[in-house]
Amino acid sequence: QVQLVESGGGLVQAGGSLRLSCAASGTSSVSMTMGWYRQAPGKQRELVARITRAGILTYADSVKGRFTISRDNAKNTIYLQMNNLKPEDTAVYYCKANAGIYLTYEYWGQGTQVTVSS
Repeated sequence: QVQLVESGGGLVQAGGSLRLSCAASGTSSVSMTMGWYRQAPGKQRELVARITRAGILTYADSVKGRFTISRDNAKNTIYLQMNNLKPEDTAVYYCKANAGIYLTYEYWGQGTQVTVSS
């Protein structure tokens, strides 16, 4: 059973930075596709950034150039460095992992709140 624990959310002013962490246990992070999703009030959950087992990175257009996803294999952890934050980035951020040979097993973290004030 894979468990994901997020940390690093908080309140920041527009233009500021935060770094989110997602620590995985139960299997190696390098064997999974992992990503960050976010959900703002009244909106659907959306992909923010993803890193595949092969290290291929994907970003939502709204965060390109501002956010960076990375992985530390030794710590079994992925990160989301968020720079130049905007009020519209305010949301609960969730870590997600897909595991298994065909990535059919899906796991979610508990979420961490990010609030950006104007």
